[in-house]
Amino acid sequence: MAERNRRTVRDLRRGNRARVLQRLYFDGPLSRQELGPVTGLSSGSISNVVAELSAEGLLEEAGVVDSDGGRPRTLLRVAPDGGLLVGIDIGETRVRVELFDLSLAELARTERLLAQHGYDVERIVAHVRTGVADVLRDAGADPRRLLGIGIGVPGIIERDGPEGPDGTRGAVVHGQTIGWRAVPFEQLLREAVDVPPEVPLFIDNGAKTLGQAEMWFGGGRGAGAAAIALIGSGVGACVDHGDILDEDRTSLALEWGHTTVQLRGRRCRCGSIGCLEAYAGAEALRERWREAGGPLPEDADDETALAALLAAAYPGRRGTPDPVALALLDETAECLGAALADLVNLFLPERILIGGWAGLLLGPRLLPEIRRYANEYALSHAAARTTIEMGRLGPDAVTVGAATLPLADFLTRGGSRPAPGATGAPPRTAVHAVRERHRTPVN
Repeated sequence: MAERNRRTVRDLRRGNRARVLQRLYFDGPLSRQELGPVTGLSSGSISNVVAELSAEGLLEEAGVVDSDGGRPRTLLRVAPDGGLLVGIDIGETRVRVELFDLSLAELARTERLLAQHGYDVERIVAHVRTGVADVLRDAGADPRRLLGIGIGVPGIIERDGPEGPDGTRGAVVHGQTIGWRAVPFEQLLREAVDVPPEVPLFIDNGAKTLGQAEMWFGGGRGAGAAAIALIGSGVGACVDHGDILDEDRTSLALEWGHTTVQLRGRRCRCGSIGCLEAYAGAEALRERWREAGGPLPEDADDETALAALLAAAYPGRRGTPDPVALALLDETAECLGAALADLVNLFLPERILIGGWAGLLLGPRLLPEIRRYANEYALSHAAARTTIEMGRLGPDAVTVGAATLPLADFLTRGGSRPAPGATGAPPRTAVHAVRERHRTPVN
């Protein structure tokens, strides 16, 4: 019984630390006096937690503010140098690896371009291995300060895959469009990446990491429900419900690119027909532009082809728009609008955000038409409650979102670090590492 009570007290104290860290991270800097009402903790508990976290180098002073008739109050914030995070975007044109401090300020980055159809698993694992080594070296960073590595990948993520040689289970990736069938990706990375064994890995769908970044820091901040569309070589989406500090918050990755927008339509690379991705993904746009006679070199990649298509449709003041390019892009806008209308009707989001490298290129030109078509296809009452905007975090959003996966786990654990010598990631993986608010504080 004593052991059971000891564990309960320890968990509650960890919950108090988590409350303070989370509030300071998302709403700080705050004074000790301000922390009491927003965390529900007594002044004594606040003092104890602040002293503990400050001694561990996780909090620092951020100036003072005058108070009404009293002594100036010291502001506190989460210390940026309290730990390191790695975010990795395994996209369809490149592998991007970035090293961040706790404030998600970039310390170093590297990219590995992928050749067309260059999704060989061993090659990707090698890119991750060398990329992580490069950013740590370039920043002069100690790997022992890493709080975790987050990775965004295309496809469906299966938690708790087959047991590995060390007895742990890891994430398995099912990426049908990139030829990955039940790839034990977490195990492969654990064997390859040279970091201390206690550093956890968090693997999730790239659209979901994009969504988390936008919900935490971008256009989704403050929304009760938002859908975030990732448009790259392929197409994906996620739907988020709940405030970022809500224990009941949910985030759902969707294979939105493989919803049907055209009966008996174009063949998608997934093998089905009429998928949104077969019309709106950058790879499909490259092929459609070539089929329409667009002047493209045979070896043009998706990014080059999309830039050429947009330049042909919108050549500037002195040029003549290509009517074929304009018609192709209008069809793309209609497909995207109809597919966004499905998200509106199904999930009733307050906001829809468009991101991904191709989405960021297409959006500024097509957004008015996408909105118009979405309004035509969606239920009028639901559409009237939904805004459709561009994502605000730019092309690095997936990488930033990937870094939030270990950050979320770190905040949930109240700033405690994995024990030296531990192996494998915590049993709760990225999607479940959302910040928790513990209902019963220790005062």
